[in-house]
Amino acid sequence: MTTDVAVIAGVGPGLGMALARRFRRGGARVALLARRTDRLTGFAAGDPDGLRPYPCDATDPVQVAETFAQVEADLGPPDCVIFNAGTFVRGQVADLDPAEFERCWRVGCFGGFLVGQAAARSMLPRGRGSILFTGATASLRGGAGFANLASPKFALRALAQSMARELQPQGIHIAHVIVDGGIEPPDSDGPSPDRPPDSRLNPDDMAETYWMLHQQPRSAWTLELDLRPWVERF
Repeated sequence: MTTDVAVIAGVGPGLGMALARRFRRGGARVALLARRTDRLTGFAAGDPDGLRPYPCDATDPVQVAETFAQVEADLGPPDCVIFNAGTFVRGQVADLDPAEFERCWRVGCFGGFLVGQAAARSMLPRGRGSILFTGATASLRGGAGFANLASPKFALRALAQSMARELQPQGIHIAHVIVDGGIEPPDSDGPSPDRPPDSRLNPDDMAETYWMLHQQPRSAWTLELDLRPWVERF
């Protein structure tokens, strides 16, 4: 058990909530950051001292700074910050809306920078902490029709690498998790008859890896790892 404070930016009904459950089960007090917190209120209602929703647009520098200040006032300085936000709209390059392309970059990369910067500013004086980023298959290769996703994911991976080389010697663990496969939706009724069992990533199983990364001793830190179902081709 731990008394750590965890901040999860980009909490939705899938992986984000699974991360919140795992870190809370480990004893952490968890701040849930999302642009829309109406879907989180019921999730946190049973444990208001341990799970707290905060409205925050991760692409807004003022909101990010103010939210981190409020989290510190309410729960204490963060020991682990997870950036899990992202969005994209699939489409052919010739048809992509430039404004939509920019929005996807702002959510997927600029938001990661703002959240990572706020986390680093809080952790540096203490010389410890974990900052974890959620990546994707598109972090490594851009697929046809996925320019809106690959561009911010490539950039987020580069950000994580730069932060690791700068901050790890100062005691802050940076890790980038490549999610290589589809995630089981939260409203799933179980395995589909046309798919093998466990052919999608289970969010709770994924959350175990994030917890492990936060718990790693600094003599053996991981910068990057990938998660995929056993049947996924790669």
